[in-house]
Amino acid sequence: MTPSLAGASGETLAADADARDHAGVFVRRDEQNMFAGVASRDKDPRRSFARWRRPRSRTRSRRGVRRGDASSINFNTVWTSIFEPLPTFGFLDRLGRESIWGQRHALDYHVVGSDAAGVVLRTGSLVRNWKVGDEVTVHCNYVDDQDPSSHDDSMMASNQRIWGFETNFGGLADIAVVRANQLMPKPRQLTWEEAAVNALCNSTAYRMLVSRNGQAGHPG
Repeated sequence: MTPSLAGASGETLAADADARDHAGVFVRRDEQNMFAGVASRDKDPRRSFARWRRPRSRTRSRRGVRRGDASSINFNTVWTSIFEPLPTFGFLDRLGRESIWGQRHALDYHVVGSDAAGVVLRTGSLVRNWKVGDEVTVHCNYVDDQDPSSHDDSMMASNQRIWGFETNFGGLADIAVVRANQLMPKPRQLTWEEAAVNALCNSTAYRMLVSRNGQAGHPG
């Protein structure tokens, strides 16, 4: 965020977002075989990751557009960068075949990142609990809240995905596109950087150690 926008209202931030293109970190579909024959330890993400400017995103009814103040690198981001164990474009194509809404994800580039914290810039028409200007952190569990299989345990949903890994428009960008049910209020005591590194790893650990569907103490 530029100093001139520090402390600006949500409306000002949204207007600024509309006025310019945005940068993102991505991999390209036509480069997914660039490491063929190279040992995993020798695959260099600096070769595959690129940074470029893209047009602003348009919001769908159940989604919000978030300005990124901070994000983080996870193992799945590294996997995406070296196209292991599979290139993530297969995930995007599968999502694209599911619905007209999913088609927007199946592109020739993949904007990555599965953790983030930032400010809501725009909301879809069906978003009820969030508004422009809200400071939020984002969790990566990407599910259809209308799918009954997700109601008891969203991790067991038939269409559960990880945002920014199995979907496009992830957190390593000026602007990210998220589902409304991915948002949580940013803890006031945390910096942007601290708020942006917790959701994926902490929720995974919590599930494994505490939740009734976890594996703590499992002999396997």
